[in-house]
Amino acid sequence: QVRLVESGGGLVQPGGSLRLTCVASGFTFSNYAMSWYRQAPGKERELVATITSAGGSTNYADSVKGRFTISTDNAKNTVYLQMNRLKAEDMAVYYCNATRVAPITMWRYAYWGPGSQVTVSS
Repeated sequence: QVRLVESGGGLVQPGGSLRLTCVASGFTFSNYAMSWYRQAPGKERELVATITSAGGSTNYADSVKGRFTISTDNAKNTVYLQMNRLKAEDMAVYYCNATRVAPITMWRYAYWGPGSQVTVSS
């Protein structure tokens, strides 16, 4: 059974930091690209950061570059999102995502966590 469970969200003041954690189970973690998405009220879900299955390449939304860092611990089947210098516009529900495109068939496998609320407010 595939599971992605986020934790670490909460209330933080502008300029503060949080670290989100997503623990995965039920699939071969190292074969999947891991991402964090977020969705604010009234807005579409957007990609925040991605780290490749090899763990060597990362990509970030322009809005978080230089402030957020995505990383993985393959031994723990865990992906992290370190969020620094948080702004009010970072407030959203953050979702963990695991995606793999199978070779040859190009079938896409994607799994989602239930989300973790991040509130940035003074």
